[in-house]
Amino acid sequence: MSEKFHEELRELRREFCEYSAFSTLMLKDAFEALKTSNVDLAADVNTRKKYLSERSDYFDERLLTLIARYQPMAQDLRTIICTLKMNTAFYRIGRYGKDVAILVPDFAASGHLGRMLNLPHMAELVFSMIDDTLEAYRSGNVARISDFSERDDRVDDLRYSVFREGITYMMEDPRNISRCMDYVMIARYLERCGDHCCAMAEKIHYMATGERVDIS
Repeated sequence: MSEKFHEELRELRREFCEYSAFSTLMLKDAFEALKTSNVDLAADVNTRKKYLSERSDYFDERLLTLIARYQPMAQDLRTIICTLKMNTAFYRIGRYGKDVAILVPDFAASGHLGRMLNLPHMAELVFSMIDDTLEAYRSGNVARISDFSERDDRVDDLRYSVFREGITYMMEDPRNISRCMDYVMIARYLERCGDHCCAMAEKIHYMATGERVDIS
């Protein structure tokens, strides 16, 4: 039974990594659509939300079934609990991609302001955190997530920078209000993705080492 359990768990983790990459690509594609005003790509991202939800439900059921069937302990149980937590986080990341995608047609019609209030730089930082989170989960290499507190601080600083610059644009011209408010909302989505990465990093560290850390 132990061999069968570990085979099932390995296969489930492999499938979950594919799902997490799918969720991440929703966010990355949505942001690419935003930068390039690609309404077709944005529409494609929006169609992926059904699969995202179905797979999230699938992993919840599979993971809970493994617990009920095999009653795992120690690192095996930590792995399952970590994956359950990450399932929720990657579902949210994919949904944020959908939320960004639905804003693309408006920006395609109105155009962007300046450097998009530094959102591209903020997005790259968040994407790197998501990629390192997934790699740390896949490999168990917690060195990939050891500096998440500092990286998350930079993401937070950029969120407030977007807000402050947006206020400046809105004061200069009331016609900028709608676009700037959307920029501020997108910054909030990215900031929340960074927070999800920190929460997942804590679970991954516990999964791999059995030690709890606080990443904030």
